[in-house]
Amino acid sequence: MDVFASYGLEWLNLLVRWLHIITGIAWIGASFYFVWLDNTIKPPAPGSDLANKGVAGELWAVHGGGFYNPQKYLVAPAQLPKELHWFKWEAYSTWLSGFALLFIVYYLNAQAMMVDRSVADLSSLQAVGIGLGSLVVGWLVYDLLCKSPLGRHDLAFGLVIFAFLVASSYVLTHLLSGRAAYLHIGAMIGTIMVANVAHVIIPGQRRMVNAMMAGEKPDPVYGIRAKQRSVHNNYFTLPVLFLMISNHYAMTYRHAHAWAVLAVIMAAGVLIRHFFNLRHKGRIEWKYPAAGVALLALLAVLIAPRAPLAQAPGVDTAAQFTQVKTIVDQRCVSCHAAKPTQPGFAAAPAGVMLDTPERVAQHAAQIYQQTVQLKAMPLANLTQMTDAERAQVGAWFEAGAKTDK
Repeated sequence: MDVFASYGLEWLNLLVRWLHIITGIAWIGASFYFVWLDNTIKPPAPGSDLANKGVAGELWAVHGGGFYNPQKYLVAPAQLPKELHWFKWEAYSTWLSGFALLFIVYYLNAQAMMVDRSVADLSSLQAVGIGLGSLVVGWLVYDLLCKSPLGRHDLAFGLVIFAFLVASSYVLTHLLSGRAAYLHIGAMIGTIMVANVAHVIIPGQRRMVNAMMAGEKPDPVYGIRAKQRSVHNNYFTLPVLFLMISNHYAMTYRHAHAWAVLAVIMAAGVLIRHFFNLRHKGRIEWKYPAAGVALLALLAVLIAPRAPLAQAPGVDTAAQFTQVKTIVDQRCVSCHAAKPTQPGFAAAPAGVMLDTPERVAQHAAQIYQQTVQLKAMPLANLTQMTDAERAQVGAWFEAGAKTDK
């Protein structure tokens, strides 16, 4: 891949990622709003005009200088309005842009982004096949469980789905690189969420609208099913938001038990989301966010890196730095330079350049964390940094990361 192709791919990455964030905000924002609305609306007085019209609840709100009075009907209004807004393209656009980003970043460069030979020696085609297969399997298992008798028991269903996601994390972290495994769990959840919209929520709403257009009374079962899937999507949101940004935090996906780390983070997200859902109903239960924060705090302690060991005096720090600079030049500078030579990189990742002694010293802590503690870099170990070289970098940093005597 020449420099112009890499540059073009970088722009494509930027634009699609930007689009994904914009549409994701729109979708999740709408989801949060409607769950809040469902939990906040108050039923009308029995025998009132609203109750007689079939209104299940209403709410008065003020925003942006205006007053709003949204109402929710038990099943449907007596007469179908001429204009009816459908909330669907936010979900579809988020998934389409997310899948495009997955293709651009991971599938076009699978050997660098998806394969970790210390985990499994896969070809690019095998890695991509596992990634795509996980999305299909995730939806099929979830949908079958929803339709089974288990789907009628919310807590039991939630626990089983959580266990399934943790098991999927375990499998993927033993097949793909840590960051690819995390992103595919996020993509699996995102696929479940959008499939809920496309295959359950919107079709159910269409059946209700079609019944009204035919002069028939809509079957409330479609609304009940759509509501259930909408609530599931609501609880998925905080875990999937973490997974969208997880590639920035190698301390999580590079851990020896990355699947367990993810399980704790997902559980914390669900507990915190549950607190807000209850709060919207007027119930404030601090035990849920307290438990979520406690899980995250405990996780932070458990996966914290060990403090560098003090090194004996008398070390020739100048010679030590020369060795480290040679290692960095051979293993890191192909990507982390003002003009990278590694195919697929138009600019240094995260703007970190290591092509001068001063820059190596400036980023000593990052080099130590990423190459020694986490072994997250070089990416997919493309430049084949050895354990002995990592040990040399570690010894230099632990001696004070000095550049001379």
